[in-house]
Amino acid sequence: MRGIFDERRYLIPFRSTLLPQIFTDTLVIGAGGAGLRAAASAATGGEVIVLAKGTLDQNNTAWAQGGIAAVMNEAEGADPSDTFDAHIQDTLTAGAGLCDEEAVRLVVEQGPAELRTLVEWGASFDRLGDALALGREGGHAFHRILHAGGDATGAEVQRVLLERIASTAGVRVFDECFALDLLTAGDEPGAPVLGAITWHKQFGLQVIWATTTILAAGGAGQVYRETTNPRVATADGIAMAYRAGAGVADMAFVQFHPTVLYLPGAARALISEAVRGEGALLLDEHERRFMPDVHPLAELAPRDVVSGAIVDRIAEQGGSHVWLDCRPVAGFADRFPGITRVLAQFDLDASRDLIPVHPAAHYMVGGVRTDLETRTGVPGLLAAGEVACMGLHGANRLASNSLLETLVMGRIAGDVAAERAGRGVGNGNGPKPVRVVSAIPPSDQGELDLTDVRSSLRSAMWRNVGVRRLGARLDDAVEMLDFWAKYTMDKVFDDPAGWETQNLLLAGALVARSAAWRTESRGCHTRDDADGPSDAMRAHDVWHRGRGEPAVVRVSELAGERVGE
Repeated sequence: MRGIFDERRYLIPFRSTLLPQIFTDTLVIGAGGAGLRAAASAATGGEVIVLAKGTLDQNNTAWAQGGIAAVMNEAEGADPSDTFDAHIQDTLTAGAGLCDEEAVRLVVEQGPAELRTLVEWGASFDRLGDALALGREGGHAFHRILHAGGDATGAEVQRVLLERIASTAGVRVFDECFALDLLTAGDEPGAPVLGAITWHKQFGLQVIWATTTILAAGGAGQVYRETTNPRVATADGIAMAYRAGAGVADMAFVQFHPTVLYLPGAARALISEAVRGEGALLLDEHERRFMPDVHPLAELAPRDVVSGAIVDRIAEQGGSHVWLDCRPVAGFADRFPGITRVLAQFDLDASRDLIPVHPAAHYMVGGVRTDLETRTGVPGLLAAGEVACMGLHGANRLASNSLLETLVMGRIAGDVAAERAGRGVGNGNGPKPVRVVSAIPPSDQGELDLTDVRSSLRSAMWRNVGVRRLGARLDDAVEMLDFWAKYTMDKVFDDPAGWETQNLLLAGALVARSAAWRTESRGCHTRDDADGPSDAMRAHDVWHRGRGEPAVVRVSELAGERVGE
């Protein structure tokens, strides 16, 4: 992606030896499900520091309404025909030919054990009597989705993991601590990661040295004007990994959730896919059901199919939304108490009213490329959760596989970090400090309206790199982002608002370039000027800092691959 985005290695000028120094065995950047699960395992091998960019409830895990997909034969309503192979097949189907089958099998087969561990740690999943209750969501052939509190699964996972971390010796959590950049011993790609430079609103800039750094910084939903993601999802992890030399893969694949509450001036509140799993229907402007004409699974088709169908129907009828009819769902308020409370704020009652909905950016399928041990191409750097791209989701995430991934891959990342600390990679107290100097010349351009840049970026991404895409519009997006970068990426900011804007511009550029490169329609990447999947593009596009074109990795070449050290 050679250009202005590659000119700067760090966001700010600094000298590492002049800043306050902190040492640890493992540094975890991100305090959602993947980060906390990683910390719990990493603590078996040494000291751990966990960084939360905001408060501990500001992450996609805590906001997740949907459930966790797993084959749990002991659950109430479990179908004896449901097997690991069936879950694997549903995942491969949703992934549209780009899944790494070995990665899928790893997560599907190890997932149930992780859920049982959560139960042992105190998780309270919904039950029928004494048995776990199972629901169904789009793309799944069986009822295999566990929920907590009806529509508060992520919040329950976050609660349990936070309690576990609080009782684990050797783990410190720094909340409202912004990670600006990963520190490397040299600026060349492949130089080992030695920790991170951070900014805390009370203590300012600090350097945290670590034997192993685990990136679990979540997604990039704020790149788009319409998103379900919390305010903190500004692609910081993807951006800092790219600057540090790690490969970033499959960024064209952004999953849009089909059903988000759509009212003028209101926040885009998610209406969980589980609602459709319980029988809710999608109706067009004239209150006619349309999904049975689109896909055999109708409202339970994969999310890219449903989102595309909604956008097409809105365009055909010249409206702004479609309707979600929840009236067929018996006991809605008891089944979905959180959604009921949100709707009540707008005087909507799901048992009586049709709910206006529209798609919104929901999940970053692409991310920092890792192998099945969470290793990136940079020594000392692991990645897990939404920030990572390890082959599970392929071209489109199957509903409720993401929380499963955070638990399995978070635990694996923690195990790898614990093993590295235990065998003496580093000195047990983190690596010795090295002299890292970031020298950035002052900009001779005027002040910048960050709010305007950010708003323009998000609107342009929604218009040009949204649910439906077109080559000419993708090219326009690339040009616009390059233009904005010329007077934004050369600036030095002193607070998170500026750093987030720079990270969003970089992530937006990666998404737009990846989408322009992928001249096919596959999974959640739909181009109106390209036919369906092309065998020639059954490959991953991996972007590295300083290279103008992506490395292309065929899916058939993935088996047994080890990305990192």
